[in-house]
Amino acid sequence: MVMMSRRRFIKKMLLSLGLLTAGAAASIPFVRRWSAEAEPEKAMNEIEPPPLQLQEEASLPKPPLLTMFLLSDLHISVGESSMSDKLHLALKDISEWETKLDTIVLGGDLTDFGRDSDYKLLKRILDQYPLPPMYGNMGNHDYYDIWLNERGAFSTDTVPNGKTDAMSRERFMSFIGYSDKPYKDVWVNGVHLIMVSQEAYVEEKPDVGEGAWYSDEQLDWLRETMKAHEDGKPAFVFIHQPLPEPGSDGRTHQLIRAKAFREILEPYRNVFVLSGHTHRSFVNENHYNRQNSFHWFNNASVGRTRSVLPGQTSTAAQGLFIQVYPQEVVLRGREFSDRTWIDSADWNIPIV
Repeated sequence: MVMMSRRRFIKKMLLSLGLLTAGAAASIPFVRRWSAEAEPEKAMNEIEPPPLQLQEEASLPKPPLLTMFLLSDLHISVGESSMSDKLHLALKDISEWETKLDTIVLGGDLTDFGRDSDYKLLKRILDQYPLPPMYGNMGNHDYYDIWLNERGAFSTDTVPNGKTDAMSRERFMSFIGYSDKPYKDVWVNGVHLIMVSQEAYVEEKPDVGEGAWYSDEQLDWLRETMKAHEDGKPAFVFIHQPLPEPGSDGRTHQLIRAKAFREILEPYRNVFVLSGHTHRSFVNENHYNRQNSFHWFNNASVGRTRSVLPGQTSTAAQGLFIQVYPQEVVLRGREFSDRTWIDSADWNIPIV
């Protein structure tokens, strides 16, 4: 047996320790790599799915930004109860609505003659129901007091019968709550409502007939008001009389300064113009005009919607329900007499 010297033994031990150390050091990157690869899998396994309630809420349809009714041509008169009866039908339906209503717009011809007594009757009717805030504009009938003589009879020979258009404007503004002009704009839940209003009738401007006259001042106001929509936010512009054919100004029973009106709205997208006056029924008639740079809808009438049968008296009482969503506007014709939707008046307009 060969005896190992002390020096050789120590040298061999040092060499063995060096190999072990090198092997251990070489294994460290593998350990770190394995650990790094295993951690993401572990992290993925530890992610918990969202609670069922959050999943259900995410799948629910988003609520509208604004929900409103447009009620046009009420024609309330102390001398005729049928229009009041139809307004009651509309307000009973609206006041029992299943979801929150943000506002109601009264789209012209609130009264039949614009008398103080007519507005008082209208207020008594409205006060009977829990209703959201209201806005409105004037129609030609809201100036009709000038046709009535001191006995309340219709008298063309004695027009204006001691009355003025200014008196009619004052009565409307006092009723609706406007301070100095018969036109107004408001933002409701971030949605812009612009009530353009007839400013003069035949006492001041005999040539306008039954048309809607807008002054330079009002048109300048509309031009400035529309500048808030350069970013494409929807704008809802309420008029009473309908527009004439594109490229022309209107006559009696139309918006007279139509070319200027269209020019003001033309640069903007997502503009909705809503008119009344015609009393046309939503049933089987087209109320969406696509000839303009804006979307134009003509509303039916609460008080005097025409019969779809010639020569027949209509029992219809109709209005327009509007919901504004971030991506679209929904408009639906409503028959208040039996609380039904009108199939031929149902539109979904994308916001672009």
